[in-house]
Amino acid sequence: MKISKILYTFIFTYFLSYFFISCEKLIAVDLPNNQIASNEVFQDLQTANSALAALYADVMANSPISGVNLDAALGVYTDELDEFSLTITPTRELYLNQQTDTNQTVYNIWVSSYKHIYTANAILEGVDKSTGLTVSDKKYLKGEALFIRTLMFFYLNQLYGDIPYPETTDYTINQSIKKIPSNDALDKMKNDLDLALTLLQDDYRNAERIYPNKMTARLLLAKIYMEQQHWIQAEQLLKEITQSPMYMLEPDITKVFHKSGKHILWQLKPANSTSLKQATLYYFSNAKPNSYALSNSLVSSFPSSDLRKQHWMGIVSYNGETWYRAEKYKNRDNTNTNEYSIIFRLDEAYLLLAESLARQNKLTEGLIYLNSIRQRAGIVPLSNLNQTDLLNEILLEDKREFFTETGHRFLDLKRMGKLNTLLNVKSNWKHFHNFWPIPQNELLLNSNLKPQNTGY
Repeated sequence: MKISKILYTFIFTYFLSYFFISCEKLIAVDLPNNQIASNEVFQDLQTANSALAALYADVMANSPISGVNLDAALGVYTDELDEFSLTITPTRELYLNQQTDTNQTVYNIWVSSYKHIYTANAILEGVDKSTGLTVSDKKYLKGEALFIRTLMFFYLNQLYGDIPYPETTDYTINQSIKKIPSNDALDKMKNDLDLALTLLQDDYRNAERIYPNKMTARLLLAKIYMEQQHWIQAEQLLKEITQSPMYMLEPDITKVFHKSGKHILWQLKPANSTSLKQATLYYFSNAKPNSYALSNSLVSSFPSSDLRKQHWMGIVSYNGETWYRAEKYKNRDNTNTNEYSIIFRLDEAYLLLAESLARQNKLTEGLIYLNSIRQRAGIVPLSNLNQTDLLNEILLEDKREFFTETGHRFLDLKRMGKLNTLLNVKSNWKHFHNFWPIPQNELLLNSNLKPQNTGY
């Protein structure tokens, strides 16, 4: 697996960037002959914070949650987005469900995720070795690094299934590391988050909620419990979040993607006043789309009275045809003052809690959380649903609420065992498309990653 040289270069770049340039603008350097002297890098809080800030900066720039890479890729892969490229691009292959193990997007998501995992491992090792950091400083540094590492593993697990789970920067181990079964990986993630929960605080380290806190880790842990169908454990975690006075649903649909809401659990801050990728990627006007537009199956799932359809979509008419663009984030002119990239928001906890309750046949209680999201969107509440109908309505509400957000649609369909419903709208969808292929380059570099995922 190509975790070795690329990742050593990457983490070394992070630490050098503190001394030479800002954390957002990393430089390429040659691989040193030995490992980084992490005990020197973490001798004081300033350098340790710089290393952690560099990790956040690159997660924002290039990761599964960066606001463009996986959002668009899984949007076209499922049924959220139509793709209008005139040539066969990696994204076009995903839209046609004809990806192979040489697809560049499939490769980029794998490599970038493991870069962040390696960086987090280097931070964890450096903090443990440091003699210049206080106990309290070590706690949040380790807690946040563990959280980021677990989040990257979660996406890798959902996309590729059985995955390698490196927990060290030791090249001699990582160069020939083996995959572990998917459920074992989820168990390791739970252990990591249990540890993170002992390290993170309830309060945010920054008032803008740009660093994860204990509740953020609880939400990710709940998502993992949901994957393993541990409904009671998920319910307990989700109720801690939804009942916390720190959070409340944003009542104004036009402000859901503003950075200041109390519904936000965690968001990433862009550099300066830069427009978010989500605001620019999906934008087109006065022309036929040449990249992405919202699919008819998505648009038609909204009743006309739904405020999300009115405020989170833009209508484009041209030559007698009409398309809809995603318009959750509005600022496109690089004078962005009120939008950060929201990764976790309370709305997700509500719908996950509704699902966990429905799975336990607590239908009346589950319906309360579902209806809270519906009523905020201006659509009528539901009543007297059986378990199957309630679960279907929750999945439909997930579709409406989280379109083009961090691959939600793929993750929700997969968790609820509904991915193969895409057979109805995707002509090339196959049963084995619940996973992507392991990139060919990785298999060539490390034969221990074999066998390739079924179907590829």
